[in-house]
Amino acid sequence: MRAFLISSALVAAVATPALATEADAPASLLAVETEAPAPRAPLVPLAADSVWTPRFAAAADDLVAALRSRDEARWAPLLGGQWLAADDRARVAGLLRDGNSPFRHALFSKGFTHRAILGWSAPVSLNAAERAAIEAGQEAEALVCWSAGGAGGQWPTTAAAADNRADRPYACARIAYSIRGDTPTWRAFIEQPSA
Repeated sequence: MRAFLISSALVAAVATPALATEADAPASLLAVETEAPAPRAPLVPLAADSVWTPRFAAAADDLVAALRSRDEARWAPLLGGQWLAADDRARVAGLLRDGNSPFRHALFSKGFTHRAILGWSAPVSLNAAERAAIEAGQEAEALVCWSAGGAGGQWPTTAAAADNRADRPYACARIAYSIRGDTPTWRAFIEQPSA
């Protein structure tokens, strides 16, 4: 019986042409639909009464002071320290030096610097218990954005728009915060447009 199955498989393999053209290819039995891209989650200001708001505000204050110093020894540890790649260090230093950079305009202008702390809008399908679980979580992320002068009301509406392109009226950093362990920690990330 085993020899019969093996020889049947061999006959089937030999009988099938080795190179079938696309026109000769059998139609798929499974319907293939192009999957629509998921909509980007809109950004909203963090609620004033969120337990995360003062944490992100303090982290943003530390980060902006370090960036304004232009001292790599101050800002690099907040952006990953020893894990911050040399190319990323050079890009951040460039953003702080470049006259067309949104960081130069937002952080070094003579006018008032506006700040927004933005989070991702929670789906309306979440119930009160699910929302409370998120609020009580041990990790969270937010975008902190700065702008100068009259651009204070214009902020990114999605995370993709927080890419620090030269034509943006704001500069942004993503902060990942964790309260696991004895000491709360956070790390900032500065997105940059690809060259």
